[in-house]
Parts: sequence; C-alpha cells; structure tokens
Amino acid sequence: MDIQTLQRARFDEVFAAADAYARLADAFNGHHDTWKSGVEGRTLSSGWAGDSADRARTSLKRTTVKLSSAAGELGSIAPLLREGAEAFMLAQGKLANALADAKVDGYQVGEDGSVSWEPSESSVPGQGPTVEDMARQQVREMQAIAYGARIEQALKEADHADRTIAERLRALTEDARTGKGLDLGAAGIDMMRRLHREDLVASAVPKRGSSPSEVSSWWKGLPPEEQQRLIRTHPEEIGNLDGIPVVVRDQANRSMLPKTREAMQTKLDHLGPEPPYGPVGDYSVGPLGTPESEEHRQWRIDGTNARESIKGIDAIQARIDAGGKDGRPPVYLMGFEAEGNGRAIVAVNNPDTADNVVTYVPGTGARLGGIGGDVERSDRMVKSAMQASPKETTSSITWVGYSAPQTIVPEAAMDVFARNAEGQLHSFETGLRATHEGEPARQTIIGHSYGSTTVGYAMRDRSLPVDGVMFVGSPGTGVDHAKDLGIAPERVWAGRGDDDSISWARSPDPGDLTGDAFSSDNHLMYGRDPVNGGFGGNVIPTDPGTGHSDYWKERSTSLRVMGNVITGELG
Repeated sequence: MDIQTLQRARFDEVFAAADAYARLADAFNGHHDTWKSGVEGRTLSSGWAGDSADRARTSLKRTTVKLSSAAGELGSIAPLLREGAEAFMLAQGKLANALADAKVDGYQVGEDGSVSWEPSESSVPGQGPTVEDMARQQVREMQAIAYGARIEQALKEADHADRTIAERLRALTEDARTGKGLDLGAAGIDMMRRLHREDLVASAVPKRGSSPSEVSSWWKGLPPEEQQRLIRTHPEEIGNLDGIPVVVRDQANRSMLPKTREAMQTKLDHLGPEPPYGPVGDYSVGPLGTPESEEHRQWRIDGTNARESIKGIDAIQARIDAGGKDGRPPVYLMGFEAEGNGRAIVAVNNPDTADNVVTYVPGTGARLGGIGGDVERSDRMVKSAMQASPKETTSSITWVGYSAPQTIVPEAAMDVFARNAEGQLHSFETGLRATHEGEPARQTIIGHSYGSTTVGYAMRDRSLPVDGVMFVGSPGTGVDHAKDLGIAPERVWAGRGDDDSISWARSPDPGDLTGDAFSSDNHLMYGRDPVNGGFGGNVIPTDPGTGHSDYWKERSTSLRVMGNVITGELG
C-alpha cells in the first residue's frame, strides 16, 4: 500500500456492494425458510412412513443443511465488506491528518513516505551553527521521524485491511466453487469469525483515545446509512468516542439507557441476602469492632454501585424529558458508562453549534449517581451566560468522564486520579474543537474542588485547547504560577468563599506551610493557592458566607461572574 493509492481510494462502491449482498442474503434466507417449512416441514408432518419415507427425509435434511450453510456463507459477505471499508477509511483519515500536520510544520512528504524539510540558516549570519541551531535541528529530526512513523502506521493498517479482506473473499469464493461452503462446519467457522470480529474488525471502529481529528475524518467519510448502522450495532463505542458529532453520540447513548437500567436492576435483584459482616462465628467483639469480611464488602459495593447507577440513569432520563419544557434547554448525552462508580457527560444545549462552550469538571464524590445535581449547575451556568450575553448561545457540559476520588481521606489526598484523567480530558476538549460547526467556539473550562486539580494537571501537562479557565474551591492546581498552565495568566480566574473549608487542605510539606489561609503565598495540597497573589491570574469575588458547594447558588456573585467569563464579557 502506498500513499497515493490510499489517498485516492473511494469506498462508496464497496458500501453499495455490501448493501446488495445484504439484500441477496435476506432474500436467500426467505427461500430457505420457505423450503424448511413448506417442503421439509410438511413432509415430516405428513405421516408418510416406510423405507422411501426415511430416504426422502434424509435427502431433505441434507438439502436443508446445505441451504443453511449457504445462507451463513452468503451472510458473511456484507459485514466483511462494510467493516473492511471502515478500516480503510480510518487508515485514510490517519494518513490525511499526518500529511496535513506535517505540511503545517513545514515538512515535505515524498511519494514513498519520506519526510524532509528545508534546512534553516545559522541564527548568526556568517558563522557556523550555534548550540541553539543544532538543538533546533535535532527537534526537527525527531519531528520528522514521528511524522514518518504516523504515515507508515496508516499505510500498514490499510495494507492489513486489504490483505485480510482479499484472503476472506478468496476463501468464500473457493468454498462456493468447491462446495465446501455447503458444509455446515465450514459455514460455522465463518460465522464465528464474523461474530468474534477478529483481526480486521478490531481496527474498523477507532479505539477510545484515538485522535479526535482522525475520528472526525473517518466519521465524515462514512455514508449516512453506514453511520446509522454503526449507531445501532456499536452504540457503546460510538457514544463515547471523541471526534464524533454531539447529536450522534447523544443518539447512541440514549439507546443504551433503558438496556443499562434493566441490567443494573437485574444485578440488584440477584444480589442476594446480606452476608455476615465479619468472620463467621466471631462474636468476641460487636459489629462496629468486627473487620468487614471480603464477601460483605463486595456485596455492599455491588449493591451501592447498582443503586447509584439506576439513580443516575433516572436523573439523566428525567432531564432529557424536561428539555424544551418550561423554557429548559435540551440536553445531549455525550458519554455514559454504568460499571463501577459510573461516568456521564451531559451537555446543556449543543456544543457543536454554540457560540460559547464551558466544560464543568466536578471533584470528590463525582459519579453517575450524582449527575443530577451536577447538571443542575450546568443549567444555571447557561442561564447566567444568557443574561451576560443574550444574543449568543452557550452550552455547558458536565464532565464526569473520569474516575474521581470518592473519599476526602485518603483518596482526595492522592493525585493519581488527576494524573489518570489528563489524557481523557485533553481528548474531550480536542474533540469539541474537531466537531464544532462554523467559527470556533469560545471554549472555557471550570474545575471545582478536586476537579480543579484535575483541570490544572491536564493544562500543565497536555496544554488543553481552551480560551479560559476558572478554579473554584480549589485545593491547588498542580502549579505554583498561572503562567505554567499553558495559557495567558489574564485568562485564568480563581475564587474561594470565606466559608469554604478547602482552605484547610494544607500542603503536607512543612516548608510550604507559610502564612495563614488567606495570605499572599500560602500553599495547599496541590500547590500554591490559586486565589492568592503569588499565583497570578484573576481572583473572582464571592458573597459573604460562601461555602464549598455554594458557588452555583441562584443570584450569587460567583455564578454571575461565571456567566461573564464564559461569554468573554469579563477579561
């Protein structure tokens, strides 16, 4: 496979052929059913007996088996063609993005995939290259190698898909030519391959974590009927994939809600009676002093997770149903998982068409079961933004798309949750850029409590593509200076109420415990306090008596300021 072949490949005819084979398979299945009920079935129920009847039944059964086998073989072709075309298109999108990125960075890509660039002159005219020049040259060389690897990987994936499709089509053709395809065993092997989606199909739908720009290119290239087929057959993957349009993710995830609720209810119904709390037969101490048995612990966790998942699903469904009623905006379900503590990403208004998009990242305790209260905060931010800029549309997204700490001690004192979320948050924000229609939206991100640490880590290490960031009730953002967040300090805002207990989340390093909670240079659990002078950025006002969960109170100063920041009216 070479660059030009992959670039020029068009797959409309492949999808059309798949549709034709699917119709043929449906028609053949109809004839098979007619034969089985109208010929074999009537013969078996006719009461005919004797040697001739036995020989006839054996012959009819043999024909029925052959028809069943042929139906299975014929039914294998359409999925193979569709999934092969999807894999080709994914590789094609990866290649297109690699070539575009290389061009933007000033590289030229040859037909053979080689990457080159024009050498730069010495920064000191008339002299040889300086140390800085050589360092820049090394960076260019490393970038060229990386682009070459991306291009090579795309070509390898396309070549793999090409060879796999060809091999399977040849095998099906050979089976048809030799009659092997009429053997139920051979047909069964092909059926198992199709059901297990081995080799080729594993790469047909992009994996979660794939580049949103590549996912977007792949999705846009699919025919509409193929997109709808994937929504029906792969709702879990499509609904949680960054780079897929919001309305598509919403359609896929909504289809999962009733099925998932039913599964969680079944899990709850089959949980069984409560097992012994402590070791069986240990009555030396009371229940409070008895160590919890592993069996009881698992029973408790499974029950809590199932009940919380049902609670979250019901809250999401209720908010979906309320959209468009009593002036409430519509919502879009951009992400959804029920296992464990559960995750959910819910947008108030469509971020793909909004002028302003804000992502709200909650902190400790965030899970599917609490999504109702978090979405209510997004509703209030949309209302505040509309009051700040009535002529613009705003979408507010509640992002419980990561595994948040569930306890203050010890989990919220561990930064592993923030570190693990960096890639997920970067992919999500990048995906919003990739799917937005028209002019780019003004993109803001707000982190609350541990969520502000999660946001800070992602900005520090991944350079989130946002136009502004706000931290409220923060125990620290992972940096000591706003300038280290990868964004201009004037685009950073922070607020903390005078009654917010987060000020007691002090640094574990005794050398950092300088000043009182509101001094100009005190440090919290995850770095310098972002509301104090040494951090930089802007400090937003809050009302007297504002506690840790009060920033979204109706008519509060902090909520009004949020609306102004989101719409660009402030700063």
